[in-house]
Amino acid sequence: MKLTLRVWRQQNAETPGAMATYEVDNISADMSFLEMLDTLNEELILAGDEPVAFDHDCREGICGACSLVINGDAHGPERTTTCQLHMRSFSDGDTIDIEPWRASAFPVVKDLVVDRSSFDRIIQSGGYISAPTGTAPDAHATPVPKPDADFAFEHAECIGCGACVAACPNGSAMLFTSAKVNHLNVLPQGAPERETRVLDMVAQMDEEGFGGCTLTGECATACPKGIPLPSIAAMNKEWLRATRKVRR
Repeated sequence: MKLTLRVWRQQNAETPGAMATYEVDNISADMSFLEMLDTLNEELILAGDEPVAFDHDCREGICGACSLVINGDAHGPERTTTCQLHMRSFSDGDTIDIEPWRASAFPVVKDLVVDRSSFDRIIQSGGYISAPTGTAPDAHATPVPKPDADFAFEHAECIGCGACVAACPNGSAMLFTSAKVNHLNVLPQGAPERETRVLDMVAQMDEEGFGGCTLTGECATACPKGIPLPSIAAMNKEWLRATRKVRR
């Protein structure tokens, strides 16, 4: 395939950026999107130009490092991570726009790389449990009802990629935060911090400058791991419960 790429280039957060146009040829339909970008960067380096900076790590859809807006969609036209998106999703002669996540809480580091440390700080504020030191307890020592276990596993699938924020017209992180709150709050191991966890994590989310949630649903549509929209309602119930308990 021969493709026209319009790629966002920006030296740093303080420098204005702009779209740059590149042509790439001999792109296999079996390539991943990141392999296609590798091909572009090889050509740029051979030509003496600066390669395009973009985030990646495992390239297996697990780590959440890859983060591109492709033709206006977070991670591209398929419901998967950018690294698992293949060029068979495009056609010969296509023009593809490639941009970084767009959110004030995700400042651009360079080109397509953004700083997502705001997510780390949200998790640091409450995404943990208290556990005594010593040998691990037996797996069956604390019974967990299957519906609760299924709920926890569903939300623990969140890889923190940030697609929910990039897709949201308000730049809200409610889906991410709700996944991290819910998968701990429903388990007995998370009970000691149940109230403080949701209050602290929501407060940190607000402090980071994410937008407010209006339940448009774009976040759940873009989530490559399928975190459901009702997750936000479940966290809101936890927040209200914790707020009332604190007020007492």
